[in-house]
Amino acid sequence: QVQLVESGGGLVQPGGSLRLSCVASGSISNNNMGWYRQAPGKQRDLVATISRESTTYYANSVKGRFTIARDNAKNTVYLQMNSLKPEDTAVYYCREIWPMNYWGKGTLVTVSS
Repeated sequence: QVQLVESGGGLVQPGGSLRLSCVASGSISNNNMGWYRQAPGKQRDLVATISRESTTYYANSVKGRFTIARDNAKNTVYLQMNSLKPEDTAVYYCREIWPMNYWGKGTLVTVSS
């Protein structure tokens, strides 16, 4: 079973930036990966995905502000978050979408002044 470990969360002011990392315990070169988030009291929502061919998809709420990327040599997926807003506050989860379905434990991002 692949383990996914997220890092890079923290407290940031509105307008600031953070880069999240998701390190997998095994190779992700043939896997479709994604980032999701769950705000307090809300459902878990898709943020962005990246296919094994590096095709990307973004939720409308983050399009133009967030960038998903992968480094297969490091078994790592990144989420660069710019122009952060208070409504981006959530626990961010990494997920292996295909071929299996694995989730990390999440990293908390708080956007507040």
